Amino acid sequence: MYHDMHTGTWWWDAQETVELDHPGSTSTTIVPIIISSDKTRLTQFKGKSAYPVYMTIGNLPKEVRRKPSMQGQILLAYLPTSRLEHITNKAARRRSTANLFHACMEKILRPLHDPGENGVELVSGDGIIRHCYPIFAAHVGDYPEQVLVTGVKTGQCPCCKVPADALGDHDHDYGWRDFDAVLEALNIADDLLRKNACIAAGIKPIHKPYWQDLPYANPFRAITPDILHQLYQGVIKHLVSWIETAYSKAEIDARCHRLPKNHHVRVFTKGITSLYQLTGREHADIARVLLGLIIDMPLPGGASPVRLVRAVRAILDFLYLAQYPVHTTSTLSLLDDPLDRFHDNKQIFVDLGVRTSWKIPKLHFLRHYSYFIRRLGTTDNYNTESTERLHIDLAKDAYAATNAKDEFPQMTLWLERREKLFRHENYVRWCLNGRPPHPVSHAAYQPPADRLKMTLHPSRNSVLFQQVTAEYGAPFFVDALARYIVKFCHPAYTPAQVEVASNDVPFLFRSVSVYHKAKMWLGDLNNHRILSDESDVIHATPSREDKRGRSVDGHFDTVIVNDGVGGYSGVTGYRVAQVRVIFTLPKSAAPLFGAVGLLPPKFLAYVEWFTAFGAPDPNHRLFKIKRVIRDGDRLASVIPLRAIRRSVYLFPKFGPVAPRDWSSGNVLDRCGAFYVDSFSDRHAFHTIH
Repeated sequence: MYHDMHTGTWWWDAQETVELDHPGSTSTTIVPIIISSDKTRLTQFKGKSAYPVYMTIGNLPKEVRRKPSMQGQILLAYLPTSRLEHITNKAARRRSTANLFHACMEKILRPLHDPGENGVELVSGDGIIRHCYPIFAAHVGDYPEQVLVTGVKTGQCPCCKVPADALGDHDHDYGWRDFDAVLEALNIADDLLRKNACIAAGIKPIHKPYWQDLPYANPFRAITPDILHQLYQGVIKHLVSWIETAYSKAEIDARCHRLPKNHHVRVFTKGITSLYQLTGREHADIARVLLGLIIDMPLPGGASPVRLVRAVRAILDFLYLAQYPVHTTSTLSLLDDPLDRFHDNKQIFVDLGVRTSWKIPKLHFLRHYSYFIRRLGTTDNYNTESTERLHIDLAKDAYAATNAKDEFPQMTLWLERREKLFRHENYVRWCLNGRPPHPVSHAAYQPPADRLKMTLHPSRNSVLFQQVTAEYGAPFFVDALARYIVKFCHPAYTPAQVEVASNDVPFLFRSVSVYHKAKMWLGDLNNHRILSDESDVIHATPSREDKRGRSVDGHFDTVIVNDGVGGYSGVTGYRVAQVRVIFTLPKSAAPLFGAVGLLPPKFLAYVEWFTAFGAPDPNHRLFKIKRVIRDGDRLASVIPLRAIRRSVYLFPKFGPVAPRDWSSGNVLDRCGAFYVDSFSDRHAFHTIH
């Protein structure tokens, strides 16, 4: 099982190597040093930028390291951002820029040389003095940063020896770069011989790269997978552009505009083809709906879209599997399967004229993901998304506090003072409370006490039955509620008996209190978390007018309902339904349940049913469902709100052309068939299959 960094093989190998090099030493503790570097813009117009270098250690839990408020990352330095424009020769300028980077990094990391080789005594969080070996373990950065760190040429893999023109070969293993051969080449004194030896070893002739003298370091195995830049800003960005080239852009945008609303899914009301300079979050939003846009869209010229749909499904499977916070040997084998499926079907993009070659280093690097997860832990240990967030606190805010002249000394002074204030505030709080404000521990995650969270007061009190029917689209509310009361009081009744007895239910009330949304925790006590924020919101909001008098469509979410035997994962024991009303019964309803001596659940929901899950489609692997219609009417029931597992997103079955009278607000009512989306969020991918 792989999750935090200590579960990876690198840590255990480093521990064994250090103990072999220092026999007889006791209490040997490895301190993995994780370096992050990335250039960021400080201003929108003046072109000023900063090049911060951050450091954290693998001993901290990943939940601590990726939260800026926990102070798990520190700023080491700002690297020079000069473009060296005084060097007119472009090749010489590139060499000088690389040498400048490595010279600065060597100076920054020089204090690691002796402690990494001989160890140093440090006090850990539990107060015990340990003999620690701080060892460079990983350098986190985007692809240009990886090329700069390893010294390989742009367009090549920073880790393995695959030729640039063979990056698309999936069936060949070219082996890892030989670090010993690189060190031998770098140690040659003669400049010409050294240059030729470096080229033969596969790197540029850098003058003293910063990792050359770091003990136990291997830069080609220290490059980490990067979900943000390699997947969202890399492969997914490419995939979206390929789809826009293959299909009609107008039809893609028309379908985007007609997708239903959901808590996890963003509706692109103006489409996606006209968007530019997209962020990683926007690419993530597109990935949630990308498969649903193309499922039944025909290709120009009558070509079969089967291979394209399979290729898209494969990339999305890899994207979500790669983000698992916990991996096992079995899930890592699942990670290899979608890569095989993509490469089996990628020729369709060449046949359509979308691609002419596969020289894409970011796409090639996906084959190394399973190795690095085994080596360094899961990808959320070193995602550059955390580094991007640090730019705000440690670069952009610091620059905003300066007068924009000779800014870096002012930025460092401002940050130093802020850290002193932070430490003093923590010390005062510790003195008052008798404990540290942010204890760092591996204590088990404490889930919410109740997975259902409702507002203290209902959205509307005393809504008449007639209003529920007219405003919330619940025409059989009274009948469904009567059947629920009979079934609750007489669990052994057959459906026919329930139907007969429901006609005689004496309603002592004519209104209910209505809630327009319910918040649920998606986690499970016996399973690891899939998300950092596992919350889901279910809406049941009627149409209304905004402050400007404009009509706002109602929002009635679709959900999966547990029939009593549903498990944590999978669709067995679940049915899809659309929530029309979330309500509570008034106190005057208590006599209806007096005979059984039990009160019904406080929160109930009126839902309309869809057909049961069948077999998924063999190409896009999604489940197809329809509404259940009886005698021309939708089948509806009243159920306990707690029977709902979570919201679920449905892709409308548009057909060859999306009907233009459909909209985001009415598509759930007008469309006849739907596909259940597995990609609305990571929890949905893990559970709906």
